[in-house]
Order: sequence, then structure tokens, then C-alpha cells
Amino acid sequence: MSLPEAAASFPGRNRDSEGLFDQPAEVNIVKRGIAFNGRVWDVVHETFDYNDQHLTRDFVQHTGAVAVLAIDETDRLLAIRQYRHPVRLREWEIPAGLLDFEGEDPLEAAKRELAEEVDLQAATWNVLADYCTSPGGSDEIIRVYLARDLSATPEPFDRTEEEADLELRWVTLDDAANAVTSNAVTNSIFQIAIMRAYLARQNGWTGLLAADAPWPLLQWRNATRAR
Repeated sequence: MSLPEAAASFPGRNRDSEGLFDQPAEVNIVKRGIAFNGRVWDVVHETFDYNDQHLTRDFVQHTGAVAVLAIDETDRLLAIRQYRHPVRLREWEIPAGLLDFEGEDPLEAAKRELAEEVDLQAATWNVLADYCTSPGGSDEIIRVYLARDLSATPEPFDRTEEEADLELRWVTLDDAANAVTSNAVTNSIFQIAIMRAYLARQNGWTGLLAADAPWPLLQWRNATRAR
């Protein structure tokens, strides 16, 4: 997808200028290189033109990721507690994982993560939220899905490393929202997913995006990389 096509896909692109919406910005990249090759992610070093200046920034080049808020028929969600080494916490989270390769269908990636992390599959899927995790230092973007009409997968998945001792807990959406507002849980994906679901439930679960809705953030990010 070209830069103009990717920019045009953003929500609110053609709205009144007084509206509140993110705006794609094209800049001239003067120089680009890899400052550090990591095991999963690289650190990119870029110099670009902005406001008549040459600016240089280093940032993590991320694959992109998906997450899944799985909710049962009684509005209970499945939370998982997992060890995260950089912050030395066993955080409450929801199933999530990387896009394994450029061009991977995000919905299929979400289905894979739901099966691999908690041995569940879902008959009903919607997009719950799209967001940038840390836009000042990483180009990571995440799509959060809502999964309903749940059932067990045919075979359990063999989990290793930090996922080997995942703790699973079914909690009500109300209890999860209370944990978020009391700062008892700090994972950003968890917080955003819970609050978006809480608001969606107030609206009778109407207005949710279809599972295969376009992902403008991903299209724009990939278009800028391909320049």
C-alpha cells in the first residue's frame, strides 16, 4: 500500500478539522541504519527533516502484536498472570503475542495466541481497540480483539519458558475494571482492553468493529517502512 493510500485509511481523515483524530505525517528520512540487532527486535537509528531541522532518533522497530480479551456468556474474562523480566513483575494480562511475519493476518495470529496460551477457541470475534504502546520510543502497534462464544481447543498446548507457569483466572468484567481503576494492575494491554470492553458493554456490545476490519495503523506503519 502506498503512503497516500495508507494515510487515507485513517479514521477521521476527512472529518472537520475541529475533530479529535490522529493525523498521519510524512517526513523526509535523511539517513537510516540499525543501531542494534536484537534477538527479537532491532533498534533503528534515523535522521529526518522536521520543521526545517535535521532530527535524529533511535527507536525499537517492532513486529506488531495482537491481544485477545476472551469473555464468556456471564461476562467473565480470562486473565493470565505471567512473569515479565524487564519489570520483574508477574503481571495480570490477557493472551497476546507477536505478528510472526510481515503480512500475517492479525485475526489468525489472535486465534493462534488464544489457543497457545489458554487452550481456547472462539466462534465470535470483534476488534476492540488499536493503539500505539510507546510512540516516543517504539513503533509497536497492537490490535486487541474481543473473543466470545468460547470453547476448548481439541488438544492442550505445550507451554515453555515464562509461559510454563501461567496462572489463569476467570474474573468478572466489573472486578477487572475495579482492579484497573485502583491501580492494582499495570499492564497497558490489560487496562485498555478492560476499559474498552466495559464501555462496550454499557452500549450493549454494539458499534464494535468487525474482526476483519482494516487496521490503518498497521497499513501506515508498513507503508512508511517500505519507503
